[in-house]
Amino acid sequence: MPVFRIPREIVFPDPADAEVEPNGLLGVGGDLSPARLLLAYRSGIFPWYSRGQPILWWSPDPRMVLYPDRLHVPRRLATDLRHNRFDVTLDRAFADVIAGCAQTPRPSQPGTWITPAMRKAYCRLHDLGHAHSCEAWLGGQLAGGVYGVAAGRCFAAESMFYRRANASKAALVCLVRQLGRWGFRLVDCQVYTDNIARFGGVEIPRSRYLAELAAAIDQPGVPGPWQFDV
Repeated sequence: MPVFRIPREIVFPDPADAEVEPNGLLGVGGDLSPARLLLAYRSGIFPWYSRGQPILWWSPDPRMVLYPDRLHVPRRLATDLRHNRFDVTLDRAFADVIAGCAQTPRPSQPGTWITPAMRKAYCRLHDLGHAHSCEAWLGGQLAGGVYGVAAGRCFAAESMFYRRANASKAALVCLVRQLGRWGFRLVDCQVYTDNIARFGGVEIPRSRYLAELAAAIDQPGVPGPWQFDV
């Protein structure tokens, strides 16, 4: 099946109508400029590629999502949160979180997809108020975290990492709870993982995801830098 070659112009094919490979690959090429990345997320598309490859753009079917009002918190993690084991913050250490995600070994991957170019691009999005992080601290040290991109009232969770048990999970739960208080409609988790399923994540058809995304991006976003409600 032919794959769409992304032109210099800031455009993408509509995933609802375009030919997409069975694994979700939609297009090849383009750049990681803020304008292109923001258009991608607002269109249900995200970049994912390895060092040495061209930029690959994806829109998988089905799509893994987590609804804030259906969040499930495992019992052991709930105990950690109730006892305030971690100090959890928002947007305090974005660059450190994405660096931690890039440096964390993944059992199913020979290397990292968070290339230096990706790190630079998402740090730029953070500086512009579109990318955000949630950090879990233990003893004043960064123990884990999660980062992603906000588009309207949808949050696209990109990656998470931990150095201490349950740290990234604590960050994820605190982030999703806050997103729910802000009226976010969904958290995009992209593809199925057992970890996200344990928190209540579900797979939905791409067509349904695109419809829910359209409703979410029609809502005003939350200006950054983010902070937890008191």
